[in-house]
Amino acid sequence: MGSSFRVGVVSVTLACAALACGAARAQGAPLKGNAEHGKEISYTCLGCHGIKGYRNAYPNYSVPKLEGQHPEYLVAALQEYRSGDRSHTTMHSQASSLSDQDMADIAAYFAGKPLEATAVPASAHTPPTAAAVCVACHGANGIGIVPQYPTLAGQHPDYLARAIDEYRTGARKNPVMAGMAAQVKPSDIDQVANYYGSLEPSLHTVERPITVFATNH
Repeated sequence: MGSSFRVGVVSVTLACAALACGAARAQGAPLKGNAEHGKEISYTCLGCHGIKGYRNAYPNYSVPKLEGQHPEYLVAALQEYRSGDRSHTTMHSQASSLSDQDMADIAAYFAGKPLEATAVPASAHTPPTAAAVCVACHGANGIGIVPQYPTLAGQHPDYLARAIDEYRTGARKNPVMAGMAAQVKPSDIDQVANYYGSLEPSLHTVERPITVFATNH
């Protein structure tokens, strides 16, 4: 990689580290999730997130894979949907009915065993120059460097592109990500999304259990 790429990564890494420390101090100890209870109360979540290839209708993009994600990040995302910091009517409605403990339980169920970086050195992954601002927090291998940062490896590229665009336009109100996403040119968004979407080990879809009702349709 060129020196400008490395300098950009170093500077953003320092910013990410400072933000991670600040977030940890602000949030305190996270609630411990109960995956069994999370499974019991996740039936509505599985209606979208438990079907491989399921897509959001308006606008049209893939519903994100959640298995292997950091549960701490999933909780943070649910809290942002509940507060309105993320604009999505259905997700706001679902999250508004959940307590913080419910969120922790659902996150534990969907995350399963969070992905970990493989023994392959980061240098073996060659991210595009446009992803320099992303690598510092999400890693060259797509694994979030701290639990509060999402893992991107193997995520649907069109969902990643949608997320970047929402941070750029303010549909997701996160000042940190707004600043980072603003550095990605619109013409480079698909390149960044396709790179992270191609990485292994990959996130997966938690498939909803087959029931007698499902087998009759």
